[in-house]
Order: sequence, then C-alpha cells, then structure tokens
Amino acid sequence: MIESFFLSVAQLGDRAFLRVLAKSLALTLVLLGILGAGLAWGARWVTTDLFVLGDDAGTLAAIAAVIVGIGLAWLLFRIVAIAVIGLFADEVVEAVEAKHYPAALATARPVPIGRSLAMGGTSILRTVAVNLFFVPLYLLLLATGIGTAAVFFVVNGWLLGRDLSDMVAARHLPPAAMPAERRASGGRRFLLGLVGTGLLLIPFVNFVAPLIGAAMATHGFHRRRSKGVGNA
Repeated sequence: MIESFFLSVAQLGDRAFLRVLAKSLALTLVLLGILGAGLAWGARWVTTDLFVLGDDAGTLAAIAAVIVGIGLAWLLFRIVAIAVIGLFADEVVEAVEAKHYPAALATARPVPIGRSLAMGGTSILRTVAVNLFFVPLYLLLLATGIGTAAVFFVVNGWLLGRDLSDMVAARHLPPAAMPAERRASGGRRFLLGLVGTGLLLIPFVNFVAPLIGAAMATHGFHRRRSKGVGNA
C-alpha cells in the first residue's frame, strides 16, 4: 500500500492526470456552485416572497444560506468529487496501466458511459443512505467528540474503498463478477478507503485525493491479481 501511494503521487504530473484533474475540479466546483446559488436563491425567495420580510431580511438570509452552503459543500465534496472522478476514471486507470501494467491494459475494456453514470449514481445514493443510517450513532457519540469522528472516518473509508476499487475492476470484470471481487479484496479495499478518506480531509490535498485514490486502486487491483493463481 505504501509503495502504491508513492507510485501514484509520482504520476500526478502525467498529462492524463492533469487533464482529469482539470476536468474533475471544474465539474465539481460547478456542481457545488450551483448548490450554493440554489440555497441562496431559495433562502431569499422564502424570506422576501413567501413570508414578505423585506429585502434586508432576504439579503441576510441569502448570506446565511451561502455560509451554510460552504459548510455543506465541504461535507459533500467527497461525494461529489468521487462521483465526478468516476466519469473520468478510465483515463487515470489507463495511464497507470500503460506505465506499470501494459499486459493488463491490452485486455482492458473501457467502461461504457452508461455503466459509469450508473456506478456514480449508485455511489452517491449508497453514501447518503449509509451515512443517514449511522446518524443516530453519530449523534449518540457526539458527546465524546472523537468517537463520532472515528466512526464517520471508518464508515466513509469503507464506502470510498469500494467506490475506488470498483472503478478499476469494472474495466476488467463483467458486472456479474464484481461481488466475488469485492469479497476477495475486502481488506485491501478498506485500507485504501481509509487512506483516501484521510487525504480528502487535508486542505488542498483533497483536490488530488481522488486521483491518488484511483491510481492506488489500480496498483492494488493488479498486484493482487498477479499474486492469485491463474491471474496475470
């Protein structure tokens, strides 16, 4: 895992990585910007049109909504960024395979856009649903402070590990084979997810965290398969 991390970081300067970084960041910021603008417009509409509280109240509400939106954007960045990077994951994985695993690249199948969209949508729904399920536990542990953070970290590490690994496996396995692959690589996926979640929490590093995660997932997938019986 450590070697995979440093190999992934070393490849951040590749043109393919830089292209994906530019596209994914632009799309992520646009989506989060739309969310913030929608919150501001909604708050102003509620205060000035629905309850007719005046322009000053509407302005204050819009400012408050923007502040809330910034906080919400920070919380949602992981979900949106991973979903967006999933659209361009093929380019990252292909760049890693071309440099380190050319034999695997020769047999890889690009993931159709429909499957990518479906995987991204499922990832968002799964992340939201699982975190909502754990909300009671988050609140219960809130008094301890660190307890809530630890559970949140573990839960989202598990989710992220699955998302990143699926991006790679989808290029080499049919949908029917994905469950067996997840079971066989559960420990590696979980560790990958914890590393990725940690990187997403670091300011500025979080911008490239999805790229590093996707690259690490590629190394992990091929290294595990190369050690398996009958796998290359």
